[in-house]
Amino acid sequence: MEIKSAEFTLSAPMVSMCPKDTKPEYAFIGRSNVGKSSLINMLTRNRKLAKTSATPGKTLLINHFIINKEWYLVDLPGYGYAKRSKKEVGRLEQMINGYILQREQLVNVFVLVDIRLEAQKIDLEFINWLGQSSVPFAIVFTKADKLTHNKAAQQVEAYKRVLSETWEELPPIFVTSSESREGRDEVLDYIDTINRSLQNG
Repeated sequence: MEIKSAEFTLSAPMVSMCPKDTKPEYAFIGRSNVGKSSLINMLTRNRKLAKTSATPGKTLLINHFIINKEWYLVDLPGYGYAKRSKKEVGRLEQMINGYILQREQLVNVFVLVDIRLEAQKIDLEFINWLGQSSVPFAIVFTKADKLTHNKAAQQVEAYKRVLSETWEELPPIFVTSSESREGRDEVLDYIDTINRSLQNG
């Protein structure tokens, strides 16, 4: 898939304020500081699309970007950021859960995971919740350029082993780097395949 246009549409504090549109939506989510904004900017080849920040936890709204005027890339707030009040954490959880469970246009969630870390409890809990909620998702490993190719492959295999303890069938898995653009074509082709099947369905 070639991305010809990527434009910010709106930021919504709740699912009811998301775009009144029927186009398919692909949501990106992960723990704070996983490199989500950098990945979004790499996928769209627009360094200024999603605001990258040295401070984790900057995304506090549901951000919609229209891609090629055909589908939406949705930037969701990160989870697991320790410096928030319980009240704010609860509000964000409610907003994320509301969007994921209620948004009919949502066709896939990309869960971002830092490839350098072993499987984190908070990520596994979120992944299992998606499965229990019957929400289609894929796992996107980020920051692959920070490891050697062999080490990155070992990390992915170790993660798969952990997932296999609770999952009979593993979700699609992508390995990416915002620096080297590794995985860009694979993620976009996956989105393109889903879009085509929706059009034909």
